[in-house]
Amino acid sequence: MRSTVKHCDDELRHTLYRFNTIHMREKVRETIATKGWARWTVLAIVSFTMMAGYIVAKEMSPLQFMLEKAVSDGGMGWTSGEFGIFAGSRGFFNVFLLMLFVGGIILDKMGVRFTGVLSCVLMLAGSAAVYGAITLTSPDPVMTVIGLGTIKRQVALAALGFAFFGIGYEMCGITVSKVVVRWFSGKEMALAMGLQVAMARLGTALALGFSPIIALKWGLPRPILIGVFCVGVGLIAYLYYCTMDRRLDVETQNLASPQKEQDLAAQDDEKFHFADMLLTIKNPGFWLITLLCLFYYSALYPFLDFATKLMISKYGVNAELAGLIPAILPFTSIVLTPLFGAWCDKKGRGATMMVVGSVMLTLVLIVFAMPGNSSGLAVTLMCVLGIAFSLLPAALWPAVPKIVPMKQLGTSYSIIYYIQNIGLMLIPVLIGKVLERDTVGEQVDYTHSLIIFAIIGLGAIITAALLLWMDRKRHYGLEDPNITTQE
Repeated sequence: MRSTVKHCDDELRHTLYRFNTIHMREKVRETIATKGWARWTVLAIVSFTMMAGYIVAKEMSPLQFMLEKAVSDGGMGWTSGEFGIFAGSRGFFNVFLLMLFVGGIILDKMGVRFTGVLSCVLMLAGSAAVYGAITLTSPDPVMTVIGLGTIKRQVALAALGFAFFGIGYEMCGITVSKVVVRWFSGKEMALAMGLQVAMARLGTALALGFSPIIALKWGLPRPILIGVFCVGVGLIAYLYYCTMDRRLDVETQNLASPQKEQDLAAQDDEKFHFADMLLTIKNPGFWLITLLCLFYYSALYPFLDFATKLMISKYGVNAELAGLIPAILPFTSIVLTPLFGAWCDKKGRGATMMVVGSVMLTLVLIVFAMPGNSSGLAVTLMCVLGIAFSLLPAALWPAVPKIVPMKQLGTSYSIIYYIQNIGLMLIPVLIGKVLERDTVGEQVDYTHSLIIFAIIGLGAIITAALLLWMDRKRHYGLEDPNITTQE
């Protein structure tokens, strides 16, 4: 009888403990997640840091026409092939040294504070190295690089610095994504990611639109120096976020249950384990998201790398203003990405949005490949491409946490970014070689390169359609609204 009473008493205490633990954790969640000012401040800080990285990532793209001028005319004498090598170098270390996998594991094991600061330091060092290569290295000497042939030493050193920048840039991307998921899960996550993407697009737009103007007025290195300064400010901003995040951790610990050993055992179930990666790798939805990211961004970002010179060569736009037309694309997405994100939060239809965005991207690339040199047509196509540039990312990035558990998120993002970096590394090199072959004197034929981009876009359409079909089969919830809780 006594043993029965004791057993019941133990069960009651265990039940009360579980109730109190759940109650305290709910209180912790309420303390953090319902502080709207806190999460929106966090979003502003990490978005600014990411925007600084995007400025550096695209600041050289609209300067292609200046880099390819003769040294006597104020240029560096680069070829289209050498520019393609530089543009693709951002992914060299991420692909060949598997740095994105390392970054994802560091993120899941060390947390967002350590990984974010590390990524900002790498971005700052890499962008400073690019500036040093352009300003301190003569463009005349050449060297042989295995797999790339003979290229200018200046190109090789700038590409090396850009490759180091790329490690931090991609690591920062997966860190910021995890920060947003951490603070906005169950709330306005797609809107938050849309705003974060919009800030990143602002960085792209500023780089594309104003780098040629600044370079023509104050010299080629000046926009690169501005990029270095922006990344430095981004590092300072992220350090401030770290203090805020640390204060919130202290607040969480103060409210947590005093029975720490049992709490830690329960929390361990939410930590990353290498065996958990198998669940992600076996998930077909994860691989479709990854392939869609590969095709979509491999068609879009390398196109932007060469778009400024395309406006000059094919559409006859003035060199000083040519960067403003590709800048229409990110400027459009600054407004539309948060709007599409808010729609996805409230109404859903994320997988359908990915299909529509892929179709629009491919159609625009096909029209660009057709004969014609109307600058008005180019502006219109860029506006349409801006809609596609907003539609798909607003739905794609919030879809990842619906397919992948939180404890695997950092590593999963790193795999996605790794596969994406393969395309971002190889496609610019390929396009640069194609354009070098299709250049006769001052005339450049963009037909073949644009057809390549359109074929890649077709791959995005097929993958997005398969993802929509898989969502209906596996019920990932990609078509469901993201908002599941109320303030």
